[in-house]
Amino acid sequence: MMSAASFASDLDLGETAGATGMMDLTRPQKAAAILVAVGKPAAGRLLKFFKQEELKALIEGARKLKTIPQSELERIVAEFEDEFAEGAGLLDSADAMDTILTETLSQDEMNAILGRETGLATFEETPPWAGIEALEPELIAGFLANEHPQTVAYVLSNMASHAAARIVLLLGRDIRGEVVKRMLSLGSVTDTARRLVERRMRAEFLESTSGKLSREGQAKVVGVLNELDKSDLDEVMGELEAAGAEDLGALRAQLFSFEDVINLTAKARVALFDGFEIDMLTTALRDANPVIVEAVLSSIGARTRRMIESELAQPSDILNPVDINRSRRAIVSKAIAMASDGIIQLPSVEEAA
Repeated sequence: MMSAASFASDLDLGETAGATGMMDLTRPQKAAAILVAVGKPAAGRLLKFFKQEELKALIEGARKLKTIPQSELERIVAEFEDEFAEGAGLLDSADAMDTILTETLSQDEMNAILGRETGLATFEETPPWAGIEALEPELIAGFLANEHPQTVAYVLSNMASHAAARIVLLLGRDIRGEVVKRMLSLGSVTDTARRLVERRMRAEFLESTSGKLSREGQAKVVGVLNELDKSDLDEVMGELEAAGAEDLGALRAQLFSFEDVINLTAKARVALFDGFEIDMLTTALRDANPVIVEAVLSSIGARTRRMIESELAQPSDILNPVDINRSRRAIVSKAIAMASDGIIQLPSVEEAA
């Protein structure tokens, strides 16, 4: 049996007039006649193999098409494969063709083919790639696993290299090579195809991920929460849990307070306090819990420790809580940055508790 793809390729949509006879039809009109004859399910599958300009020619041809006698339809169908000749006569060809197209293609696809103005807002035309890159790679890879390799190649080619690389590693080995090969040979993409892919990606992720944590969203929230004191942080986290926020475990894993210094391993503390200015460490340890003070001092060199202990033994009326908090937050910021780079590991929720 002839495949749908080969059938579509045999429907030559050039504007050459049909053979003289009972009716003088153009090739697009003949193609439209056959598609209507085979019915909506089969026609819908075939339409996917036509190019944009061919679909436009089909629509224009069908709208000029009048009632075709059964004998003429049989003559047209005979030019192709016999199995497509089992369609009955053709009535109201233009309306039938419109029905097939509108039930097969989305409104956006129809507008693109016919060159209609869509009236889309500027936001919808903004490329979605920056927002998609902020999502978890596993989420994107899971979606792309069910897409055609050419679509996957186009999506990855539009993303930043570091984000695309993580997704490539998550793709199945059965399609990874094919996707990368297509990325190597990916040429220019029509505006219509570009818009369709971008709108689908936007609808799939950016307009339907309100309950999912993104890396960008987590980074912003973590930055805010890490500015809070321990008591305020615990209160906000309790409110988040009561509000039904998802993946709080992933969020807690990125939170770190000055008090959590005692939960770091000795090796992590040594790496964290290496290179810190003596004045900043001294200020951060002012009025701190003795356990925290000892945890910090035991992680630095003996000479530096003696200098800081000497300073802490002297009362200071110059420093205020703002200076102390600023120094402690500098330690917190460095710890989070080192954890992000994989240099140290922040304490787990259980260890912090």
